[in-house]
Amino acid sequence: MKGKALHVVLAAMLIIAVLPLSSAGIATAQDEITINVLTMDQAGMTPEEFDEIAARFEEANPGVNIEVTYVLYDGLHDLIVTSVSSDPPAFDLILVDDIWFSEFADAGWIMDVSDRITDEMREGIFDAAWGVSQVGGVDYGLPWLLDQKYFFYNTRMLEEAGFDAPPSTWEELEEQARVMMDMGLVEYPMIWSWAQIEAVVPDFVTLVYGNGGEFFDENNEPVFNSEAGVGALQWMVDMINEGIVNPSSITSAEEDVRNVFSQGNAAFATNWLYMYDLANDPEESQVAGEVGITIIPVFEAVKDERESATCNGSMGFAITAGSEHPDEAWDFLEYLTSEPIQIEFSAHQLPIWETAFETEELIALNPVTVPVFAEQFQWAEVRPKVPYYNEASRLIQIAIQEALTGRATPQEALDNAVEQIREVAAEYE
Repeated sequence: MKGKALHVVLAAMLIIAVLPLSSAGIATAQDEITINVLTMDQAGMTPEEFDEIAARFEEANPGVNIEVTYVLYDGLHDLIVTSVSSDPPAFDLILVDDIWFSEFADAGWIMDVSDRITDEMREGIFDAAWGVSQVGGVDYGLPWLLDQKYFFYNTRMLEEAGFDAPPSTWEELEEQARVMMDMGLVEYPMIWSWAQIEAVVPDFVTLVYGNGGEFFDENNEPVFNSEAGVGALQWMVDMINEGIVNPSSITSAEEDVRNVFSQGNAAFATNWLYMYDLANDPEESQVAGEVGITIIPVFEAVKDERESATCNGSMGFAITAGSEHPDEAWDFLEYLTSEPIQIEFSAHQLPIWETAFETEELIALNPVTVPVFAEQFQWAEVRPKVPYYNEASRLIQIAIQEALTGRATPQEALDNAVEQIREVAAEYE
C-alpha cells in the first residue's frame, strides 16, 4: 500500500483487565470494556478522522471504550506478530494488508467471521474488495481501505514545458521529462519509492504488468523474471542512470515521495490516494493547486492491450482469534466500515461500497478522485496471497536493490529471487 511519528505503542501493549457486558448487552459504569485497535497513520483516514469515528461509537455504546494505536505501515506487520503472542492478544482489532491475510489465517491469529457477514454487505461492497479479507473462500475480516497507486503530476511544470496532457506511456514520460530537464524546470523529473522495503514491490508490480508481464501466475508461481519483468527492472535502472528518476528513489518510501513532490522537486510521482489531499494542502505543500492525478502509464508496447497498470494496495480489519471481546470488536468494525461513515469520511479513502459510488453525495465530496478511482481500479493487480509472502517480498526487494545499485544485472537479480522464492514455497508444501 502508504506518515507521521510512531504513536504510543508501549501503552497499547498493556493488557487491560475488563469485565464482560451485562446480559442485556448494555454495560454499566462498573463493567466498562476496552477494545484495543491497531491501525495505520499513513494512507487512508487520518488519525483525527478515525478518532472522531471512535468517539461517535463510544457515545452510542456507553461502556465500550475504543483505544487506538497508530503506527507507520512499515512497522505494522511486525507489531501485529509481536502482539498476538500475549494471552489475550494486545489488540482486539488489527489492520491487515491484503498480502498478510493468508499468513495470519494460516497461523490461526485471526477469526473466521464468515457467519457475521450480512447479505447487505455481500451485495453492496465491491466484489473485488472481498478478495482483500478472504482466504480460500473464508472471510477473516472486512475490507476497509480500497487503495491503489495513482499517477501524480505537477500541472504548472507540465504547462510550462509545453504539454497539454500528462503522459499515457512511460516513453512519453521520458520525452516530457527530458524537455523539463533541458528547460531547467526540475533537476530530477520523477520520484519513486524504491527503497529496500515493501514500498518498492507495488511499484515493481505496476511496471511489470504495465510491460505486458505477470508477477506471479495463476498457480502462485513467481514469473517476474520473464522478458517483461526484466525489461521493467532494466527501465528502472536506466531511468536512475539517466537522471530522469531522482537517485534518492533508491532509499525512498512513500512519505519521501510525497515530501519531494510537495516541495516542488518533482514533476511526476506515483503514490497512494492519500497524497492527493496532502499535496494540495497549503499547510503541507508548496505545490497546492498544482497537483494533477490520473491513471498510471504503461509501456508503448502494450498500449493496445491495456490503458494502465497499478498495484492494488487494499487493506482490511480482522478480529484477533484470542480477543476477549469479539462481539464488541465486530460491532465497531461494522460501524467503521458502514456505508454512511465511509461516505462521510471519504476525503482520504474512498468507500468499499460499490453502491456509494451511485450517490450524488460521494461525487460531490470527491469530484476528482471518484472518477479517477473508477478508471484506475479496473487496471489494479494484486500481489500473491501466499503464507510466505513476507519472505518472498524480502527477496524481491533485495533483487531490485541489487539491480538498481549495479551489483547484479536485472536478469541475474530476478532469476536468483525466483529460485529462492521457489525454495521458500517448497517448505510450505
